[in-house]
Amino acid sequence: MNILLEFFVVTFRVLWAFVLAAAKWLVRPKEKSVAGQVCLITGAGSGLGRLFALEFARRRALLVLWDINTQSNEETAGMVRHIYREMAEEAAAPSPGAGDGEKDVLPHCNLQVYTYTCDVGKRENVYLTAERVRKEVGEVSVLVNNAGVVSGHHLLECPDELIERTMMVNCHAHFWTTKAFLPKMLEMNHGHIVTVASSLGLFSTAGVEDYCASKFGAVGFHESLSHELKAAEKDGIKTTLVCPYLVDTGMFRGCRIRKEIEPFLPPLKPEYCVKQAMRAILTDQPMICTPRLMYMVTFMKSILPFEAVVCMYRFLGADKCMYPFIAQRKQATNNNEAKNGI
Repeated sequence: MNILLEFFVVTFRVLWAFVLAAAKWLVRPKEKSVAGQVCLITGAGSGLGRLFALEFARRRALLVLWDINTQSNEETAGMVRHIYREMAEEAAAPSPGAGDGEKDVLPHCNLQVYTYTCDVGKRENVYLTAERVRKEVGEVSVLVNNAGVVSGHHLLECPDELIERTMMVNCHAHFWTTKAFLPKMLEMNHGHIVTVASSLGLFSTAGVEDYCASKFGAVGFHESLSHELKAAEKDGIKTTLVCPYLVDTGMFRGCRIRKEIEPFLPPLKPEYCVKQAMRAILTDQPMICTPRLMYMVTFMKSILPFEAVVCMYRFLGADKCMYPFIAQRKQATNNNEAKNGI
């Protein structure tokens, strides 16, 4: 094709992409069904991972829960089983129009949840656990890479081991889980890979260099993987990048921006964050930033001079927003050492 003609075709497709994106804002796309599909969630024992598990359970997915904490993981599994029982009881109750719609997609007696204790920061542990999942459950259709940690130390005060741990769990683990489950998705041309990153994977702040680096790495991995799937023309495999603002899970307890600004940009409720992410996943949305203001912040960071960004950070109180959190973590560490007589 003549390059000039091809240029006009590409221009039209770009403009059409804008039209389709605008249409999705105006008309909410229909959510796809994940009933009966195997959904694996890392870091399922608490926080967003637990809430993702409950949301997928309500949509009748077969859950595979990974977490390093066996007890908390089993607690999540108990909540999932409770949801399954409630749905089974509702299905058993006679009701007008029974037998129609999505409820017949999967018998409720087949809904199960499987738990595995897995340290995603250890490559061999990931591969061995993945092999167990394939043998005991089946092939994974939806992979939610959610597990995450934060060290809570300034760079020069952070032990190298904690820096390595943050990078392994928040970034490298995404490579290993994806390598474990992507081959079958490619063979079937079906699946969905979800990367739970952070707004700190799009722009950064002071005091959390290791966390920001790990989340930037996760975002870069996800975007490159998405392009690779497109290049391979595997349109049946979807990807969704989740980049929330500060979420009120306790992970960054103490983090504060300027008090006059805080009422307009408070920490996100975990339930709201997950519901927004689920809507994006089930409508095959490539990326979701919560709140939408994060799109604007990312755009401005890309076009403004660095000194202008610094001025904005200082005005918002975002330049040192992590310092109270780090101070609290340091105090907690000192208290634990005192209790243990160290």
